[in-house]
Amino acid sequence: MIDVAVVGSVNLDLVAHTPRLPGPGETVSATSFAEHAGGKGLNQAIAAARSGATVAMIAAVGGDDAGHRLRSLATTEGIDVDGIRVAAGASTGRALIAVDDRAENSIVIIPGANALVHVGGVPHARVVIAQLEIPIDQVIAAFRSARSTGALTILNPAPTQVLPDELLELCDIIVPNEHELGALGGTGALIERGLTAVVVTQGSAGVAVTERVDGEISSWAQAAFDVTPVDTTGAGDAFCGAFAARLAAGDDLHAAVRYGAAAGALATTIAGAVPSLPHASEVATLLAANP
Repeated sequence: MIDVAVVGSVNLDLVAHTPRLPGPGETVSATSFAEHAGGKGLNQAIAAARSGATVAMIAAVGGDDAGHRLRSLATTEGIDVDGIRVAAGASTGRALIAVDDRAENSIVIIPGANALVHVGGVPHARVVIAQLEIPIDQVIAAFRSARSTGALTILNPAPTQVLPDELLELCDIIVPNEHELGALGGTGALIERGLTAVVVTQGSAGVAVTERVDGEISSWAQAAFDVTPVDTTGAGDAFCGAFAARLAAGDDLHAAVRYGAAAGALATTIAGAVPSLPHASEVATLLAANP
């Protein structure tokens, strides 16, 4: 059995740094440009692997140079890539990202091969995590497969869309940000639909958690770690992957959220998504400095 199976997207991120994000109809000049590995699925898989988990991924890439590079990267990170299919005739997904001087970002996703992900089943794993940059029916298929083997299921509902009851019935924990939470009707609505926990990432405001234990509902918060942000791209994915890894390792919800919050904070201190994802030793150092 592996620790974490990730079902999600693989993208090549095209990142432009700008003094500020453009408004509607406005053009701004970038001060720098870089290409990085990305996609919420790949980011979370690497974050989990760097947190010490054994990881397998189900995804799709194009038969292009970007697809070859990204699949090779996943292998280098120790991820089982047998489930990353090369979709003939498709291009690998892209993300167009603008990052401003305040480290805020704006992202446009071009799905490419991510729209062709097909889940026949998922590896036997302790935790299965998915996002919404792939077809939602394939997320449902993945969670149905996961439930059949007793895995814990985690959904990162990004980008925002309407979630069918069938999906939420198969989901144990949901991890939205504040914007996604609002679009989904709020914490109360999600808990009422049967989830075990709603874990809301709030950037510099920390993490808000509402959980159901033995029929009782309680809420608590994890404060943000004090760091100097450079680029927030990938911070939510760092949280999700690290959080999943620690749950797979047997941590309770409080400990896993704290670890994820530390990983997410560290991810803001380095530009780019994958380059910023911290290793377990770095997270341990930050946690030790903040007992």
